[in-house]
Amino acid sequence: MKEHKRVQKTSQGARVSRRAVLTGAAASVLGWMPAASGQDRGAAVKPGPPASEVGTRSSFEQPKRAPGGFVSRTPLQDLHGTITPADLHFERHHSGVPTIDPRTYRLLVHGLVERPTVFTLGDLKRFSAVSRICFLECSGNLGRQGGEKTRPQELCGLTSQSEWTGVMLSTLFREVGVRPEAKWFLAEGQDAAVMTRSIPLEKAFDDAMIAYAQNGEPLRPEQGYPVRLLLPGFEGNSNVKWLRRLDLAAQPFMTREETSKYTDPLADGTARQFSFVMDARSVITSPSYPQKLEPGWTEIRGIAWSGRGTIQRVEISTDGGKTWSRAVLQGPVLPKAHTRFGLMWKWDGAPAVIMSRAVDQTGYVQPDWQALQAVRGRSTRYHQNPITGWKIGADGQVLFAVERVS
Repeated sequence: MKEHKRVQKTSQGARVSRRAVLTGAAASVLGWMPAASGQDRGAAVKPGPPASEVGTRSSFEQPKRAPGGFVSRTPLQDLHGTITPADLHFERHHSGVPTIDPRTYRLLVHGLVERPTVFTLGDLKRFSAVSRICFLECSGNLGRQGGEKTRPQELCGLTSQSEWTGVMLSTLFREVGVRPEAKWFLAEGQDAAVMTRSIPLEKAFDDAMIAYAQNGEPLRPEQGYPVRLLLPGFEGNSNVKWLRRLDLAAQPFMTREETSKYTDPLADGTARQFSFVMDARSVITSPSYPQKLEPGWTEIRGIAWSGRGTIQRVEISTDGGKTWSRAVLQGPVLPKAHTRFGLMWKWDGAPAVIMSRAVDQTGYVQPDWQALQAVRGRSTRYHQNPITGWKIGADGQVLFAVERVS
């Protein structure tokens, strides 16, 4: 059978084949496509590079941490979803990053145990592996270095989230046999600062982990390679990196990092000690400095988290806190994890202040700065989680509302 070609008449009556019509349409579309860099539209498209051993980001995407001394902040404003790429996870250490050979790595577990034991990395990996997603946050996570030109990264970039893999600490403690009189354990790091923290034993039998992997690969050196302690919901400093020793005892060890450091002076002249849990907090990541808005619809986006469990709701104000609207939470909403939120908002071009506040499963409501200071005083450096906001000028420029945390 002969193939019947479809034809159509032009306005002048000439007959044109269907193939010619499609070919012409394709050429028209291609004519609108931008030429490859340095090439004419008519030039042949060159093949790209071949497959590689390690992938890289597009040259058009260059998110970076903001380093300073022994601190490096996550670019929250540049991220999507809730998982932080391992190379952008915030960094905090007290004496630099040690180099530890995994072949000679050892973890000593001793003290009030029946069977003091030294574990190699291979030993740890032979136990049943577990993975969980949770955030880490430095207890000193509040910065205002840039004044009105502060980005989310400088404001609270000392929080990040990963999927962590390792062995439950309770598994190790059952292996060595914890004595009944043990109530605390000391976690000691192998860095030059010999970071040490006392941790309640009940945390070990709750959700503590000995982590050796992050986001599917071995820990990065700055995250504690080859092994770190992971205490979901607890302040970052207690999640001791480069872990080398666990010592069980009947009482806390009162180390430097929990006496002269990492305590919270209160308004009444006393100090709060062992304030491990990170309170509920939220931050708007867009719009934020240095963005510039155009009148019309935009989505207010951000992240919220709590060391006490799940985020129950996030509320957003677009009038400086006079009224609040409930944001939409992106699932899954996990315990002790970053949760994405969003709210569609139509900006009318008038000056505005946008803010967010989080409420967790315990009913705790993220406080404003004045309420926080009334309880904690003005001198504390840790566990500052006030409501923060962004000012939008009539020209659309977004600036940090620094006066709300001064």
